This record gives sequence, structure tokens and C-alpha cells, in this order.
Amino acid sequence: MERRRAGRPAGHRPLHRRHATAVAAHIDTLHRNHARPSPRGQPARSRRHTMSVLFVTGTGTEIGKTVTTAAIAAAALARGRSVAVLKPAQTGVTAHETGDATEVERLAGPVTTLELARFPDPLAPATAALRAGLPPVLPQDIAEAAAKLAASHDLVLVEGAGGLLVRFDADGHTLADAARLTKAPVLVVAQAGLGTLNATALTALALRSYGLDSPGVVIGSWPAAPDLAARCNLADLPDAAGAPLLGLIPEHSGALAPDAFRAAAPGWLAPALGGSDAFRIPA
Repeated sequence: MERRRAGRPAGHRPLHRRHATAVAAHIDTLHRNHARPSPRGQPARSRRHTMSVLFVTGTGTEIGKTVTTAAIAAAALARGRSVAVLKPAQTGVTAHETGDATEVERLAGPVTTLELARFPDPLAPATAALRAGLPPVLPQDIAEAAAKLAASHDLVLVEGAGGLLVRFDADGHTLADAARLTKAPVLVVAQAGLGTLNATALTALALRSYGLDSPGVVIGSWPAAPDLAARCNLADLPDAAGAPLLGLIPEHSGALAPDAFRAAAPGWLAPALGGSDAFRIPA
């Protein structure tokens, strides 16, 4: 959706400083509310080595990132882990509509949610921010928010907007820049059918060019009656991604009742994503 390198509007930087200050205050409040006391008789200690931040990107838009994020969150909650969901830039949603992070919470259960910015036009974040006359979200905003949430949660899921290289600002920064600052791995959500191998390979190539690791690929909407291409892609996607296939989210899973979604979600994911040991790729 990005068509041009837009210039910054007048007054942009002062507006961004106010935005960053408000975001930092919001995160600090979340941190205080969710900080855990140390066990009785034990001194407080850093949880740095037990924290986990995972970025979730897609090979395109409307690919199943939100329902995949919800499934991973539900599986983590089922294992007794605390979860935060960070949506750096929510586009195409007005102030009074449900965003992706709230949808994850509805499906998965009690997670901490944080949106850094919301833009009403259904466009790439950089273009949507410019059209709304609002400051963009920068990689350092995302990295700082993820780190602060990780200080008080076992798992932080950062859901991107569109694909990996969608621009967040006029300087061309992307989710990959934020993941590199955060030193976090990036999960790739892909389509099931024809065309997905090329898109997945390109995303994997971009991840490598940024020096980013990927735990694997999840198919964000696995059809009830997969065609020949989808069935063949089960074997071919790991080669295209250079990483294992770690999940199959059934199509229309987001329409399930929350209780049904939470009960089923671990079975859709491999153990590497907190899923069930019984997870299998169809033959």
C-alpha cells in the first residue's frame, strides 16, 4: 500500500515527543499493575532470563496474524504463563471499534494489551499516520514498549501490520527494524495455497538480511478441504522459509466461541510455540 516516500508535516517532531511521553507513561502504569512480588523469603531478582518476546508478522495482509497471535496466547495461558500483546500500529479502525489486540484478548483470555497508535485509514502505518496528521510509531517506541512489558510478563507477542517490510514512518523503518532493536525472533504467518511459497521465501530472505531469527512458519487459515497446492505446501513451506512449520490454524477459528477457541488452540500449534505434544502435520 506504500506508494511514495512521504515528507514529514510541519510540527511533526514536537507532536512525536508528546506521543512518546504518553506511551511511556501508559507502559509504566502497566508495569506497576502487573509486576509480581518475589516469593516470600526470597529477594527480588531480575526475570530477564525467563522473559520471551516474539514478533508475529505475515507474508501479507489478512493472512491470519491476529488469530495466530491469539492461539499462541491461549496456549501460553493454558500453561500458566502471563502474556502481553503489543500492537504497535492499528490501522483501519476508529477510536470506538475493536482492534486486533482486543480481539486477541477476547479469544485467548486475560492478557495485557497495549496499542501504541491507532490510525483510521486501512493503509500502511506510515501512510495512515500521515493522512491522519498523527506521529508515526518508530522502532525504538516498539522496542521500549516490548522490553517494559517483558519485565512483568512471561511472554510478549508483538503483532505487526501487514507484512514484514511495510513502512511505519517516512524514513522507511519497518517491523524488522523494531525486532532487530529488541533482539527478538520473528514468527512468519503464511497462506496455505498457491503463491505462498514465493511470499514466504521473500519474507525469510528479508529476515536474514536483517540478521533476524525465525522459529518457523504458521499457516494462518488452514482450509477444511485443502486443495492440491495447499497439501503440497505442507512439505514445501519449511524449505521456502528455512524454518519448520509450527502450526495450522483452522479457517474460521476466529468465529469460535472463546471457550472453544481456548480449548482447541494448543492442538493447532507445535510444542515450540507452547502447543500440544500431539500436534501433527497432516500426511
